[in-house]
Amino acid sequence: MARVTRLIESAASIGGRVVLVGSSMGGHVAAAAARRTGARGLFLLAPAFYMPGFEAHTPQDVDCPVCIVHGWRDEIVPVDNSIRWAREHRAALHVVDSDHRLEDQIDTIGRLLADFLGS
Repeated sequence: MARVTRLIESAASIGGRVVLVGSSMGGHVAAAAARRTGARGLFLLAPAFYMPGFEAHTPQDVDCPVCIVHGWRDEIVPVDNSIRWAREHRAALHVVDSDHRLEDQIDTIGRLLADFLGS
């Protein structure tokens, strides 16, 4: 909760509506803060949704456009978690041939982010 609070405070200090970007637990935090920051959008990389023991903490009240990028070979956060969340929230989902770090997909992620910001 402290990370969510810090993000909300940081977004407020920027002023205006922001697009939140986060990876893994940072994606979870960004989604949890989205409504309270009035975010214009969420761009999430392998967000840590529906993790064992923390399923009830997965953010459900997101009210902005969401784009998720997740690797088929993610060994930390199962891709099925993002598939489930994207289905439940009608979020855009891009599943790529990569692992949790998505390091080999930087160019693809950059293009997807540019497209997301342009829409």
